[in-house]
Amino acid sequence: MELDVMQDKDEVAQAVIEIIAEQAMIDRADISRDNTLSDLGLDSLGLVECIFGIEERFGITVPFNANTPDQPEFDISSVGAIISEVEKLVARQAA
Repeated sequence: MELDVMQDKDEVAQAVIEIIAEQAMIDRADISRDNTLSDLGLDSLGLVECIFGIEERFGITVPFNANTPDQPEFDISSVGAIISEVEKLVARQAA
């Protein structure tokens, strides 16, 4: 049984927010798509932990190089941008 696209996207968004909330040690309800990771108190180590969590949760490889975070192939400018990037990677994997 295939889930519809909107349900898939909602599940991806909720899972990404859950991973970020866990790393930031805050409630999921306190996270909006407009937040940056620094807004949430996450530093570069927290970002890397989020990336690992996303990769593990979705079985994907995130094209992010921690040595060049200012030149990401994976948009980390906001929670919404991260969700969008993960949705793309999950869709590619499913194709």
